[in-house]
Amino acid sequence: MNENVLLEVRNIFKSFGPTKALKDVSFELRKGEVRGLIGENGSGKSTVSSIISGLQKADEGEMIFQGKAYTPENVIDANQKGVCMVVQEQSTIENISVAANIFLGKEDLFSKKGIVDVRKMEKEADKALDRIGAGHIKPKELTKFLSFEDRKLIEIARAFYMEPKVLIVDETTTALSRTGRDILYRLMRELCGQGGSVIFISHDIEEVIDKSDAVTVLRDGVKTATLEKKDFSEDGIRNLMVGREINDEYYRTDSDCCYGREAVLCAEHVSYGILKDVSLKLHAGEILGIGGLTECGMHDLGKLLFGVMKPEQGKVLYRGKTEIKNPSMAIGKHIGYMSKNRDKEALMTASSIEDNICVSAYGHISRWFYIPRKREKQFADKWAREMNVKMHSASSPVTSLSGGNKQKVVLAKWMANKTEVFIMDCPTRGIDVGVKAAIYRLMERLKAEGKAILMISEELPELLGMSDRILILKDGKLSGEFKRDDIFTEQALISMMI
Repeated sequence: MNENVLLEVRNIFKSFGPTKALKDVSFELRKGEVRGLIGENGSGKSTVSSIISGLQKADEGEMIFQGKAYTPENVIDANQKGVCMVVQEQSTIENISVAANIFLGKEDLFSKKGIVDVRKMEKEADKALDRIGAGHIKPKELTKFLSFEDRKLIEIARAFYMEPKVLIVDETTTALSRTGRDILYRLMRELCGQGGSVIFISHDIEEVIDKSDAVTVLRDGVKTATLEKKDFSEDGIRNLMVGREINDEYYRTDSDCCYGREAVLCAEHVSYGILKDVSLKLHAGEILGIGGLTECGMHDLGKLLFGVMKPEQGKVLYRGKTEIKNPSMAIGKHIGYMSKNRDKEALMTASSIEDNICVSAYGHISRWFYIPRKREKQFADKWAREMNVKMHSASSPVTSLSGGNKQKVVLAKWMANKTEVFIMDCPTRGIDVGVKAAIYRLMERLKAEGKAILMISEELPELLGMSDRILILKDGKLSGEFKRDDIFTEQALISMMI
């Protein structure tokens, strides 16, 4: 083994029932490098990273780490050997403190005769948070009161406290603001400067090209190529990912902001938390984009419009008449909500694909308050096919799906209920270019059918590329409005955000 190679993955195979997730995958991770790992949803990225991190075992193959055979028994064993992973979805525990989350499983570091010295643990947690540049997070605070980004920073602090030799970053940047991303990028480079390495997984090809020293591409469980920095190109990587030509026409090509006059959903002077006196109208056949910095209140706005949160002042009206007071009322009026936090708020992760698709649409399946089992199965199969969900069967656990296919299930759930108004919070977060393009085409189709879409997004190209109108939130207040046929720049939007 080359002395410059830190980790070698050799001829790894992994199957889940009849699905072959990895087929003879091999690559070398060099000391001091950021290795991009990229591919469509279901390509095997998360599977190979979970094997390296000790979450699961390979069916065949071997790994060599620091010149020795590496077969981690579990995640804790991998951590102790110097391999840590930070994932896309939340992996903190809500009802314990920040300090307890950072040192979960390592309480013996602060124990004497079975009693944990909490003060000592909190002091060390403070150092761990300061170390990564997240000193604003308080070790005593319960994690459930923190933002999604701060919870992710806790996980990063936990990983770096272990002083890893190999850090796996699995779609983590999609959960972070620009500030959070900059923290992570800096830590990645610091680790590489100390002789460690990073496996960097992201669906954002520009990000991978910018941050990686080399890229390994997976497609359908097979490694298709490893490229060095000098050979990077967006089109080349896309083609290796999908096995076909993919052009840059993700977004709408028209410049018209035409939509119906009827306002199907209105917010009238709503206030809640950071949101202050926000009013807006969403029209039939309109894609209304909502943008701003992560903590501007735009994600809370989506929940207010769906009735998850009740305004402290003001109200939300459907077609100018019915006040939306809770999610049940919203669903009854054929309003659907896609949360940014897919696994926690948009899916029932303990249930099957079928249950997730049918949950909002039993009124279309039942007969005299009875739900025929055969009819339910046929209904779920129909909508899974309609959304092209890649699955073994609709009875499979929804957790068996890749991120992009989970998002298709969320969409299928609302499509199945004949939804007329879609509230989409970061609808393409953590999904590959193929699924992203499919969702954009679906949005265009829904618009053409007269459906209304409110799209909350942290990505300027997405807002500019898909919206008829864009409303900008700053510190909980509307600070600007732009129309598709206006002449303006990205800088004009940014100036309204900051």
